[in-house]
Amino acid sequence: DEEKGPQLFRCDPAGYYVGFRACAAGQKDQEAMNFLEKKLKNADTELDENETIQTAILALQTVLAADFKPSEVEVSMVTTAKPRFTVLSEADVEAHLTAISERD
Repeated sequence: DEEKGPQLFRCDPAGYYVGFRACAAGQKDQEAMNFLEKKLKNADTELDENETIQTAILALQTVLAADFKPSEVEVSMVTTAKPRFTVLSEADVEAHLTAISERD
């Protein structure tokens, strides 16, 4: 969008679509969506790149009740600074997992 920048939409099979600040898909997606809603309920909440990645990983860990090894989770992203699909390395994922465990 020219005014608001990048946006995220979710479309269901019936063609209904709605904008989101964060979205989950797949098994236990509703629980993940609830987790993300709670984390981002404040409309003024702006997360930087690292906080966004860590929130996404934490949502998976919470919903699946699992701690991940870097080889067990793949993190990809597209940013306005780098508008191409980028996959994080295992070392980058490990750094984020370490940051999450140190926050607790």
